[in-house]
Amino acid sequence: MMRPITVGLDGSAEARSAADWAAGEAARRNVPLHLLHAWMLPPAEARSAQEPEVRKDWGMRLLRDAKADITDRYPELSVTAEQVSEMPFDALLARSGSSEMLVLGSRGHGVVVGFLLGSLGLHVLLRAEGPVVMVRHGSGPGAAEAGPAGGSGTAGGSGTAGGEVVVGIKDPGAAAEELLGVAFVAAAARGASVRTVRAWTPPPLFARRQRTSQETDHEGDLEARERKALAEAVHPWREKYPEVPVTEHVEMGSATDVVLSASSMAELLVLGRPVHPPHTASRLGHVAHAALHHAACPVAVVPHD
Repeated sequence: MMRPITVGLDGSAEARSAADWAAGEAARRNVPLHLLHAWMLPPAEARSAQEPEVRKDWGMRLLRDAKADITDRYPELSVTAEQVSEMPFDALLARSGSSEMLVLGSRGHGVVVGFLLGSLGLHVLLRAEGPVVMVRHGSGPGAAEAGPAGGSGTAGGSGTAGGEVVVGIKDPGAAAEELLGVAFVAAAARGASVRTVRAWTPPPLFARRQRTSQETDHEGDLEARERKALAEAVHPWREKYPEVPVTEHVEMGSATDVVLSASSMAELLVLGRPVHPPHTASRLGHVAHAALHHAACPVAVVPHD
């Protein structure tokens, strides 16, 4: 049985943009779309909200209208709708492991939002069992039809009419497998290319003073090793998806700056989230955190070991 793409609806413009994007993605992949609305509120909010039956009726109309609109635009797409008597956070997490991905709305350039105002979207990102895609308001299907992003790199193929999926690779080892899988599946579904991005920085000693020619040569060796590591990580996916053009983009600089620049014209940005991060590290990661605020395209956050 095919796993659906699940999108959370709460009546906001952000959630509707997320539903539009999710419908287009489900149609491209030929997988079902599941619309989810959880109507329960925390006690503090429920006391000042409408009566429970009113909220439930409103939620049913919300789902009915959204399903009718999506079915009208995607008549071949299998669309289901579900209203649950659960808290939104619990409902989303319960379905994250059985969904191809969760899709939520984001305002961008500020606090991540989903079903409710506040930090719900962030909490889901940190705990979901599978990929979570945050879609900014206005990013419907095909909203980013631009060509490949610019920037330096070693070209393994040119961009296609389907645009480009960018994936940031922090660790080119086993941790990259989940991210590359999400990126290549998305690219193959939309006829796009994949840009794999890895940023690197020289040892701190080089940055404190003017570099000698010997040190510059050593930096060249470091970059060559970075390129080799990325190429080895990508190689199996090139073989698995020979129809997907690939660009291996290795650049010296801040990971946040490099990834955001490389994804400026992307259709989708794929980033990782360690399931068990070091105690000294952010659970989400500074690159993913910055991308959720500032990336111009939808951002997929993928948990990995």
